Amino acid sequence: MRVVTIPHYLDDRTFESVIEALQPWPPEGRVLFDARATKWASPYGFAALLTAAEALRAGGAEIPRLAVPESDDVRSYWAKAGFFVHAAEQFELHGKVPRRPPDTASDILLPITAVRGSEDVHDVVGRIQEQAARILTGELHLEARATLRFSMTLSEACQNVVEHAGSGGWVAVHAFTWRRRLGRRVAVIAVCDGGIGFRASLEPSEGRKFGDRWSDGTALEAALIHAVSRFRDPGRGQGLAAIRKYLTTWNGKISIRSGTARLSVVPAWDDDEPLETGQPFFPGAQVQIVIPAQEPLKE
Repeated sequence: MRVVTIPHYLDDRTFESVIEALQPWPPEGRVLFDARATKWASPYGFAALLTAAEALRAGGAEIPRLAVPESDDVRSYWAKAGFFVHAAEQFELHGKVPRRPPDTASDILLPITAVRGSEDVHDVVGRIQEQAARILTGELHLEARATLRFSMTLSEACQNVVEHAGSGGWVAVHAFTWRRRLGRRVAVIAVCDGGIGFRASLEPSEGRKFGDRWSDGTALEAALIHAVSRFRDPGRGQGLAAIRKYLTTWNGKISIRSGTARLSVVPAWDDDEPLETGQPFFPGAQVQIVIPAQEPLKE
C-alpha cells in the first residue's frame, strides 16, 4: 500500500506533491490517498484528485482508497461541491461521508461535473449559464457582456477534453476570495482529464515539424500560443487561443499542465513561471482559468 498524503490546502500548486508521491508513474501496488487532515480544496484540487483515481484505474491498478477529511465542515463543503458523488465511483471511501446532495443553486460554486462527450459539454454550459452570470456580475463585478464569453470559455475548455483527451474528465467552477495573492474575489474554472495529453494528441500533425525539440512543453506552446490543432478543418483548434484573448481582456490567467510540462499565460498580478518543464509525469491535461474581480476587496 502506497500512502499519498493530500496537502492541507489542495490547489494547482500543492497538487504537485501528490504527483511526486505517485512517481514513477504508474505507481506499483494499491494507493491510499490520505485527506484526513485536509482543510480546503480548490476546483483544480477536486478535479485533479478525481483524475488521478481514474487514471490509476485506467492503467489497471486496483481501485485506490481515499481517507476523507476528518473535519465536519470540510466534509460538508466537499459534499456541497459535489466531490463525493464522483469520488464514490473512483475510490474506495473510508470515513464518514455526508449524505447532503451537491448545491446546484449556489451563487458561488458550480458543482463538479463529469465530462464524457459533446452532449455533456452542452449540458454543462446550458445548466450553469445563469449561475455563471450571477458569479460574474455579482461576485466579480464584470460587465454583463462578459457572461457570454465566460460561457464560451467554459465550453471550449470542456470541448478540449472531449476532442483531445481520449477519455473523460471533470469540470468545476468556484468563486472565492484570493486574499493572499490578489486581494480580490476570483472565479476559478478547472477542467482536468487523465487522457493522452497534448503531446500525443498533436504529435501526428506537429511532431515532425519540431523534430528533436518536440516535447510536452512545445506541444503546449503550439496549442495555447500558436493555436495549432490536430484538426485540419478551418477554425478548429482556435479554442485555447480564444480563451487566452478573453482572459487578456479581463486580466485573467490560464495554466495548462500536461505530461511533464506546465504552461501559463501570466498576468501582471501573478509571479508564476510561464513555462515549467521536466516536471514529474502525470497523464492527460489539467487546465485552470482564473478570472479576477474588477474591484479590489473593501477593507
